[in-house]
Amino acid sequence: MILTKKHVFFLLSILLHTGLFAQKEISITIDDPNTTVTPKLGWQERNDAILKTLKKHHIKAALFVCGMRVADSNGKTLLTQWDDQGHMICNHSYSHLYFNSKSNSFKKFSADFSKGDSIIRQYRHYSKYFRFPYLKEGNTAEKRDSMRVFMSQANYKNGAVTIDASDWYIDAEIAKALKENPTANLTPYKEYYIKHILDRAGYYDSLAFKVFNRPVKHTLLIHHSLLNALFLDDLLAALKKNGWKLINAETAFKDPVFEQAPDIVPCGESIIWQCAKKIESISPSLRYPGEDGEYEKVPLEEAIKAYNKKS
Repeated sequence: MILTKKHVFFLLSILLHTGLFAQKEISITIDDPNTTVTPKLGWQERNDAILKTLKKHHIKAALFVCGMRVADSNGKTLLTQWDDQGHMICNHSYSHLYFNSKSNSFKKFSADFSKGDSIIRQYRHYSKYFRFPYLKEGNTAEKRDSMRVFMSQANYKNGAVTIDASDWYIDAEIAKALKENPTANLTPYKEYYIKHILDRAGYYDSLAFKVFNRPVKHTLLIHHSLLNALFLDDLLAALKKNGWKLINAETAFKDPVFEQAPDIVPCGESIIWQCAKKIESISPSLRYPGEDGEYEKVPLEEAIKAYNKKS
């Protein structure tokens, strides 16, 4: 049979409808804005660099604020700058408590949630999304469900992550390298970082198709750090080059995936990971935790050795 233009357009419409030909979409969500001292750049320089990159790529991010890190005049200045540029200002607790710990009860954790909310509610782009510290949502069904009811009563939604990663670990290794040698070549760290995020994005996108049989609008978790002040622009360019469309975080959070509330204990990790955990044929393939520095230690060391040998 000879395919006419009409046939081609019909087939393309089917592919687009089923998601098999749809462009991958990703948004940027940034945890833990801070004004702490780091090597190379002051806090204002770091903050300016990240905001400049987001503006360059024409996207609005979601900033998840841990109150204790911005509880001074510098912190207020930082949040005002993000608010003025139209980024979502969201809750990441006040003290960054580990909810899965037996020592952190629902009462203690919910009080800390409220304290975090009090820090951000004055801003114009205050958004009622809460991201659990360490992506841990409760080590018992009672704690998990108590927080879900509490958040619902406060008209809050879970600011869940679809693409989890370990950018924080790479950032910590950069700090170590710069402490030993302030002029250290950071290129291998940049290359590893980009490769790591592309790998994790591909993994969670593939997992989403296995679980939901459709593409999802992704939220990528990264941090307000020296690493991203230096290399976020390179990362976003690499994502685009690899077929990803950058979208606003507010758009991503409208995807139905963020309405999921999986019945698993302990609860946490990427929301896609959580949903996959309930599927018997997929669950055995999932590592726990979903992401951690222990997975990146040896590969990063090997990447640095290979780069130095090549140089």
